[in-house]
Amino acid sequence: MSASVAVYRNIYTEDRFKQAYGSDDTTSGRGRLWEKLAGRCRCSRRACLHLLRDRVPIFNWLPRYRLKKWILGDAIGGLTVGILHIPQGMAFALLTSVAPIFGLYTSFFPVVLYMFFGTGRHVSTGTFAVVSLMTGSVVEQLVPTPLEMNSSSPEAAEFEAQRIGVASAVALLSGIIMLGFLSTYLSEPIVKAFTSAAAFHVTVSQLQSMLGLRLPRHTGTFSLFKTLASVMENLPHTNMAELLISLVCLAVLVPVKEINMRYRQRLRTPIPVEILTVIIVTGVAYASSLDSTYNIEIVGHIPAGFPSPRMPTVSTFPDIAGDTVAITFVGYAVSVSLAMIYADKHGYSIHPNQELLAHGISNTVSSFFTCFPSSATLATTNILESAGGYTQLSGLFTSLVVLIVLLLIGPLFYFLPKAVLACINVTSLRQMFLQFQDLPELWRISKIDFMVWVVTWLSVVVLNVDLGLAIGVVFSMMTVICRTQRAGCSVLGRASNTEIYRPLENHSKCYEVPGVKILTYNGPIYYGNRSFFREEMSRLLGLTPEKIRSWEKARKALEKREREATVSTVVRLQELLMELRYKTYICVLIVTKLEFMYIYQTATDKPPENTTTVWV
Repeated sequence: MSASVAVYRNIYTEDRFKQAYGSDDTTSGRGRLWEKLAGRCRCSRRACLHLLRDRVPIFNWLPRYRLKKWILGDAIGGLTVGILHIPQGMAFALLTSVAPIFGLYTSFFPVVLYMFFGTGRHVSTGTFAVVSLMTGSVVEQLVPTPLEMNSSSPEAAEFEAQRIGVASAVALLSGIIMLGFLSTYLSEPIVKAFTSAAAFHVTVSQLQSMLGLRLPRHTGTFSLFKTLASVMENLPHTNMAELLISLVCLAVLVPVKEINMRYRQRLRTPIPVEILTVIIVTGVAYASSLDSTYNIEIVGHIPAGFPSPRMPTVSTFPDIAGDTVAITFVGYAVSVSLAMIYADKHGYSIHPNQELLAHGISNTVSSFFTCFPSSATLATTNILESAGGYTQLSGLFTSLVVLIVLLLIGPLFYFLPKAVLACINVTSLRQMFLQFQDLPELWRISKIDFMVWVVTWLSVVVLNVDLGLAIGVVFSMMTVICRTQRAGCSVLGRASNTEIYRPLENHSKCYEVPGVKILTYNGPIYYGNRSFFREEMSRLLGLTPEKIRSWEKARKALEKREREATVSTVVRLQELLMELRYKTYICVLIVTKLEFMYIYQTATDKPPENTTTVWV
């Protein structure tokens, strides 16, 4: 079966096409840049309002807020998340290696700031386990924990001030450098594998608090195995009272969280099991004096009121720069991906650049109020959406709950055992551990992405959080390069009676157009794959180097013969022209009866002189 194709248009070169259909704008690149800058810098009332609404989105959505329809859902969702922020904030402060009060500060200031600058309606910001763990590694490296220190001594207060100064410096630097756009290089398999592997680091790091062991925190490569080895060596020194408290808390938290997850469609709000556990265990510890009787480690003094603004320890910037880049990557990648997921689910759009700006402002401003780095959180965002939150106004109710705790209730958590906070940390990682369920589907969709997931997970677990993330990113970029270097090249055939073209190797009933070879290359052509592209094109067209050289020799020989034939033709034409001219002059001589001199002169191609003509 044959197919034919007809093209009814002119044949264009690139220059002719641009002349016919290109833009008439001949302004230089510098001129166009100047015009854009002038347009951006033009000041008017309308431009100022537009800029204000773009950079401070609350002025855009608040005037259109549907009070009767949305206020109840925002209030219930915000209060629910606020109640969850209290135990999680104090728990994640332990991961950051700072006092629990700073976790409450980090659960307040970023929430308020994101309400003004964020575009995600269902995003809940605050403390995040993975970001807190990475920040805590930096704090432990610069301000390591001494083995023996009295918590009530002046040295302890200075020690805590140094630690929160470093953590605040990380938050300030992550907000200033604004490298969130680089988080686009963190693919979804990298983010999921990284958070799942980091959940193991969080769990292992909390074992010592759950067992009542006073051990230094290990950082650097193989930190997970070092911590496990240290815990196993000190198991005989386990505090049985703290172990019992941990087991009871896990026995309560795990089943209730499972109920919240399975019946979230039926429950108007999830059961606040974390705050109930904190209140009950704090009351039991106070009534039984567990801290003095069984030497249980408790939270201790939580000051009431707002923190006074203070400058972070900016002198540590050179030491924390590398780790801060990794923390910024993770925080912004999780925040933007969460915002996009819920925006797609509820049918609205977000602005990724504005999201990065919102989190950058939140970290920058919060760092002056003794806060460590914050980001959007998986658990609280899910709870906010399932509890019926509609807009960013839910952050107002969340911050009000935390504010009440800061001003009034905070000192009442003095006797809260740290083992309870460790159990809250571990149980909050349920969603991260369940990401293993995505592996079979990922294998079916893309085996390369599956390999990226496995390599990232193993690197983070075996080596370290920061180094494992770097290895995962490099490996992912290498897979992209390999895929572009070995992109598929195939011949297209035409389906009969259609204008549809498909690769012949997968569609046996498609046919090539006679006299035309249509190739498709599924990738960009650049210096890294030009050799492969040339080989594939030669293979599909049947052009081997030997054939090309033989055809080149034949072409050159043909051109040589044509040149020789052209030269001989020109010589022959000149001879014929001379012969024709001679015959013409003889004919003229016979007709006009000219003198012999005339014949001689014309034969020698010279004009005749004093020629006389005699007419018959």
